[in-house]
Amino acid sequence: METFDAIVVGAGPTGLACGIELQQRGVKAVLVEKGCVVNSIYHYPTHMTFFTTPELLEIGNLPMTSLNDKPNRTEALKYYRRVAEHYRLDIRQYERVDRIAGEDNAFQADTTDRLGCRHVYRARKIVLATGYYDVPNPLDAPGEELDKVLHYYKEAHPYYNHDVAVIGGKNSAAIAALELCWTGARVTLIHRGPGISDGVKYWIKPNIENRIKSGEITGYFLSRVVEIQKDAIRVSTPEGEISLRNDFVFALIGYRPDLTFLNSTGITLEPDTLRPRSNPETLESERPGIYLAGVIVAGMHTNEIFIENGRFHGCLIAESIASKLRHA
Repeated sequence: METFDAIVVGAGPTGLACGIELQQRGVKAVLVEKGCVVNSIYHYPTHMTFFTTPELLEIGNLPMTSLNDKPNRTEALKYYRRVAEHYRLDIRQYERVDRIAGEDNAFQADTTDRLGCRHVYRARKIVLATGYYDVPNPLDAPGEELDKVLHYYKEAHPYYNHDVAVIGGKNSAAIAALELCWTGARVTLIHRGPGISDGVKYWIKPNIENRIKSGEITGYFLSRVVEIQKDAIRVSTPEGEISLRNDFVFALIGYRPDLTFLNSTGITLEPDTLRPRSNPETLESERPGIYLAGVIVAGMHTNEIFIENGRFHGCLIAESIASKLRHA
């Protein structure tokens, strides 16, 4: 059993920022991550480019460099590895937190690593920086459990010369549909809204709309998938139900925080927004000693918090934890 001042659950950019800020205030912390460092960014599309500039992704006062105005996924992964190494953060990768028990100043976290070995940590404070990318929103359609249904898009090559349906109308769906089309897949885009979302980036939106207009991508709007079969999908459209030949389905309709894990830790949620209740000045939750960082602070409104603003949560949290430990 190991003992720390604080345990940070999650080693994404926000979790790393929390670890750095705690370290700089003399707080002994360990980061426990169920995947790899910045696991969510690792799962982004292989050739993805961020919609922001390098300085807005920086943490720990370490500059981020990029060959272009906007960094890509590979540059971001390299940068956050460098951050973790520079600060010598204690990160336990591929280790899942199963349970958090105890109370303020006397917490216990039970974990399981990738080899199935169990570990127990004691800590005075807990920081939850678990993100939202691990729980896809469901389609709620029969057949969703089939292996051909994917909730993450990595790259287009494996789907060359196949019939692929992309579900959704926002950035992820638009980018996947375009790349799949360019790579030789026969792409159908299905979206419950009346058209491509106005929130899609300005250089992507006209591109996907033009591909649909030209017939290179087939688009069905105000439509939804009602059943997924091994070699087809059934789609409800304004003109009635249709059946489409299909090899793969990308259900890119968003993600949500792991509410089951939050509930298991005793975090209470506002019923309408599923936003966890927390002190806005310290980000301490209603359960004393447990802090919330990053996108989980926003509940279901995951578009309110990104790396650009979530990275500042570490300073608020570390200040509060360090102050309380000094005066304990």
